[in-house]
Amino acid sequence: MNQINDLNDLRLFAEVVEHGSFTAAARGLGVQTSKLSRRVRALEEELGVRLLNRTSRSLSLTETGRRFYQHCLALVAESKAAKDFVDQTRSKPQGTIRISCPVGLLTSGISAMIAQYLQDNPHVQVLVDATNRRVDVVEEGFDFAIRVRLPPLESTDLAVRQLGLSVHMLVASPELVARYPVPDSIESLKEWPTLSMASNSERFVWNLVDAEGGITSWTHQPRLATDDLASLRLAALQGIGAALLPREFVEADIQAGGLLHLLPNLATTPGLIHAIFPTRRGMVPAVRQLLDALVAGFEALNQKW
Repeated sequence: MNQINDLNDLRLFAEVVEHGSFTAAARGLGVQTSKLSRRVRALEEELGVRLLNRTSRSLSLTETGRRFYQHCLALVAESKAAKDFVDQTRSKPQGTIRISCPVGLLTSGISAMIAQYLQDNPHVQVLVDATNRRVDVVEEGFDFAIRVRLPPLESTDLAVRQLGLSVHMLVASPELVARYPVPDSIESLKEWPTLSMASNSERFVWNLVDAEGGITSWTHQPRLATDDLASLRLAALQGIGAALLPREFVEADIQAGGLLHLLPNLATTPGLIHAIFPTRRGMVPAVRQLLDALVAGFEALNQKW
């Protein structure tokens, strides 16, 4: 594609025309007159036309130069508009944010946090890819992706910010509890039907930690296994089986009496809810403040518990 080698020469040419002389333009730009003259001359040579009529006392545009000058003014105006846009995005939250988030996290509180953020920032648009797959933040153009992992987090070249903690708790419906003896240990659940997150190995193990930090592992065969937390929650509410679900996902059901917390002295090792993003440098206010809002949202949830 044919184009001018250095678009900055168009701005320099426009400055010369605007000031009426190379000397005045050079003074305004803070460059040497000779350098400015060479740049404009090189532009004319590149274009293969004369843009300016020069005499020792005056400077005037050729007809081609006059029309070319109008295009240069339009380019300078667009350049200024582009910079103004970037300056605005850096000064206050606005623009579009693209994020990825697991479905279960969205329904367990993050959707409400995003909705509140949008209410507080009317000039921001958030596009959420609700998926349980592991996305490539850089290749797919996300501002950040939200993940949950057990500590320690894996090494990565991406920037990471912790948002909160996710603890799973054992729950069952009152109807299911009424049909079985109330468990006093994980082993006493052996007669209970269970529900579980999917496992590639088709081996289903619950690892629970007591108040002293002791770990109890229990292998079971669930009636339903899926990577969709919403399906597990619905099955638990309907009494299909006991389930190990994120606290933030079932807290409202426990408060309403739809689910009961079994073995409250046991819980999972807290998972780290975190955001990964390409870099901290140059992060626009809209993205930075959304991350801040998510951190504050999880802090509020933790205070409730």
